[in-house]
Amino acid sequence: MNPTTCASGTRPPTPRRTRTGVAVLAAAVLWGLTLVSCAWLAYLVGVVAVSAGADGAWASAGRFLLWCALVVVGAAGALTAFALAPRVRRLAPESRLLLLGVLACPAPTVLAVLTWTGLT
Repeated sequence: MNPTTCASGTRPPTPRRTRTGVAVLAAAVLWGLTLVSCAWLAYLVGVVAVSAGADGAWASAGRFLLWCALVVVGAAGALTAFALAPRVRRLAPESRLLLLGVLACPAPTVLAVLTWTGLT
């Protein structure tokens, strides 16, 4: 059989163009910002919990701690549900990381900026 002919009616697969460098870099920046924000929030919640425990002022600090916990847990739950969706799971790994990074970044970052500037 001649390899240049198409006896079965199918064409040879065409190579896919891959430009993953930019997507991986953008995903790394977004996930890095998200992790730094979550680390700041974890530190802040730990400091508030220790100081409230030492002073016995759980009533005033409890609302702040609950608010931070609800925002982070709610965002993590929504992100997990979205990541397990069938259409998202079919994406290429680079695209999936970038999409989930775009969705994961705003909630903890905005909360960290609000706590850093003292607006909460």
